[in-house]
Amino acid sequence: MRVKQMMVGMMGVCCYIVACDETKEAVIIDPGGNEDDILTACQQENLKVKYIVNTHGHPDHVCGNRQLKEATGAEIVMHSADADFFSQSSVEQFFSQLGLPASPPVDKRVEDGDTLTFGNETLKVILTPGHTPGGICLYSHPNLFTGDTLFAGGVGRTDFPGGNTQQMMTSIKERLLSLPPDTIVWPGHGYGGDRSTIGQEKTGNPFITGG
Repeated sequence: MRVKQMMVGMMGVCCYIVACDETKEAVIIDPGGNEDDILTACQQENLKVKYIVNTHGHPDHVCGNRQLKEATGAEIVMHSADADFFSQSSVEQFFSQLGLPASPPVDKRVEDGDTLTFGNETLKVILTPGHTPGGICLYSHPNLFTGDTLFAGGVGRTDFPGGNTQQMMTSIKERLLSLPPDTIVWPGHGYGGDRSTIGQEKTGNPFITGG
């Protein structure tokens, strides 16, 4: 599995191009801007993009969906809870204040435990509500793409509509910290660094340790 991390958009989202070396099939995770750069990176490696996966529905993580879908024909993937939540008119109106392009409708809804296969690689969907109702992480050992659930030395905010602090911490402690300590954490923003490990976060993240 090949992982390319790109910092994109005005909010500094960590976008990922994850590819199968053998077949050149790939997924794009959280295209939050710089769509032309993302496409160029895919073209340089002769990648065929199968899925555009959103770890959650916030505009800074989905604003590149339309252009990338039109350019690649890939399916847009999101957890069903976020697909429903972010299609509500009141929620759309609130987040439209950010001035970012809205995503087209989701093509493929996933649930906890589902898998996304591209070439000879597979990502497992781990539901981690808290930042949003249907926030997900994507796992294929040793790689874990955590969106805005877990950062290097931090955790996602819960003060936007649909956020829940207790859910967030339960998701992290019960669903993520149980993974092997050498698991690489690829976060949705590089606030505390562009990557970490579960072992490092378990012992050194002050939001988890209370330190």
